[in-house]
Amino acid sequence: MVQEKKIVDEVSGWLTVYDDGSVDRAWTGPPEVKFMTEPVPPHENFVEGVATRDVTIDSNSGLKVRIYLPEQIPTTNTKLPIILHFHGGGFCISQADWFMYYSIYTRLARSVPAICVSVYLRLAPENKLPAACDDGYAALLWLRSLAKGESQSHEPWLNEHADFNRVFLIGDSSGGNIVHQVAARAGEVDLGPLRLAGGIPVHPGFVRAEQSKSELEQPESPFLTLDMADKFLALALPLGSTKNHPITCPMGSTAPPIDGLDLPPILFCVAEKDLLKDTEMEYYEAMKKANKDVELFISHGMSHSFYLNKIAVEMDPNTAAQTTALFEGIKEFINKH
Repeated sequence: MVQEKKIVDEVSGWLTVYDDGSVDRAWTGPPEVKFMTEPVPPHENFVEGVATRDVTIDSNSGLKVRIYLPEQIPTTNTKLPIILHFHGGGFCISQADWFMYYSIYTRLARSVPAICVSVYLRLAPENKLPAACDDGYAALLWLRSLAKGESQSHEPWLNEHADFNRVFLIGDSSGGNIVHQVAARAGEVDLGPLRLAGGIPVHPGFVRAEQSKSELEQPESPFLTLDMADKFLALALPLGSTKNHPITCPMGSTAPPIDGLDLPPILFCVAEKDLLKDTEMEYYEAMKKANKDVELFISHGMSHSFYLNKIAVEMDPNTAAQTTALFEGIKEFINKH
């Protein structure tokens, strides 16, 4: 007789963990938002000005990236900056090819213009942290091998069109945590001839074990509830860790002191009504105190990862305007560095 699997944990709509260690990530929330979690197949022809392809960058681990190439390259001898993207999802859910990322990163590739490279990060609980950070860093080292022209790695879209002197890290939510981790690691090695020109954490999942005022007072959003944050991080962090872990609390006492890190210029993006706003601002203040090159971009009246909610962006003029402003801010930062 087959033993019935028992549910040991679930995160509403997103994730079910069973007692045999298996995980089901089929969307069980409201059906009208399911489309945002559907994978978009790669297309090497230009659709709405952008082509995409998936590339395996490490044949041993199977690590893959999705590349977005804009059609409009300003002049024949212009090279485009590279935006290396780490997706969000509390380290436990989502994929680089989800429609919600596809719709945002095709738009960013077009509007900057830049080549976006989005990493298919390993997910917890099967791969606990620092697995996703290791994947992000491995993708940066892969870009360095392309910049060096190493024979075993050649990616025509990047080798022909990319400016390896202008590589930017960007991450949504938990991907913002990975931006900090990868930038900190990058500061300890010689990346030449590649240059890390900047980092853009967008609404990063910076938290503490002790709840902040904004966690208690700000409204929950479709992309972030306290229950989601608590459960995802409990599944993702190494066993026995609390939210004071350096990956989730890089401004805390258990993390390497920020003033000792060699970090690139940072554009730090915060939403005014984000549950995590207070702890994000603690990081910003710690960066300022350490005399790091950091500028703050605030999206007024907005909640966590608002720009990924395609329904809100299309239905609500204010969300649309704030999304456009955020993209303009990112574009300006990239053009400046």
